[in-house]
This record gives sequence, C-alpha cells and structure tokens, in this order.
Amino acid sequence: MNPITTIIKDERGMSTLEKFGLFAAVFSVLVFIPVVRSLLGDVFDATLGQVDDEGHLTGLAIALRGILITIIAIVSLLGSVYLLLYTNLGARLGFLVAGAATFGWMVIGSLLFVVYAPRGLRPANLIGLNAFQIRIPSIALTLASLIIFLMFVVALDRYDNEQPDV
Repeated sequence: MNPITTIIKDERGMSTLEKFGLFAAVFSVLVFIPVVRSLLGDVFDATLGQVDDEGHLTGLAIALRGILITIIAIVSLLGSVYLLLYTNLGARLGFLVAGAATFGWMVIGSLLFVVYAPRGLRPANLIGLNAFQIRIPSIALTLASLIIFLMFVVALDRYDNEQPDV
C-alpha cells in the first residue's frame, strides 16, 4: 500500500479514540466552571449520595460508588497508558503492548499476594479458612492473568513476524 494513500485515508475523519479523547479534554476544562461543577455535584448527590433515616449511606449508593470508582480507575490508568502507546506505536501495536504490560503486572501483583497473603486478624466471615483457602482467589487471578499475558505475547510475536523488514 502506498504510504501517501495511508496518510490521506487516516486524515479523513476522527477515530472513536480521538473523539473520546476530545470529549475527555472538553469535559476536564468544563469541570473548572463553577456552574458545571455545581450541576455535577447535584447529580452525584442525587445518585450516589443517598442516605437512610439514620444518616448512613444506603447499600445501593455504596455499590454504585464502588462501580464508578472501578470504571474510572480502569479507564484512567489503563486508558492513559494505551493512549500514550497509541500515539507512539499505532493502534494495533499499542494495544498489544498495553495488554501485555497490564496482564504481566497483574501476574506479578497476584503472585505476590499468593506468597504474602494477609496475616494477622481476619474478618469474622473468614474464620475457619486455612492458609490455602485464603489464597484460592489470588491463585485463580494469577493463572488467568498468566494465560492472558501469554496470549498477548504470542500476538506480539505474530505481529512482529507479519511486519516486513525495513
């Protein structure tokens, strides 16, 4: 394929990632406007600030906060890594490198949890579990992350073998 054709083809319109990045940039600027910030605070209080008669947060509010925090953490941490790699390596190679790095990091983190599982006082619902039973979820996460990491490594190898030598 002609490099000039590729450049012209790429400049025809914005990709979904570029549109999302533009939306995120505009949103981050709008947050500094007091009226917009007040409106976002009202929406937050209406959905995630629900309290019961005693003044404690409801179970739904706690669950929604946890889900929202998890989504924001994944999008901001993994998304920023992918965006940086996307601008330097391209969409496909950037995705493969970001995926391999993410799941490699998860293998190391979960393996450390397997080796150094929590010690000391445990919550009441864990009484009766032995040392192996406490580690079962982290062992499962280690194995799943290792399999996905190896899949990304194989995909990177195939990608490297597809590329013509320059």
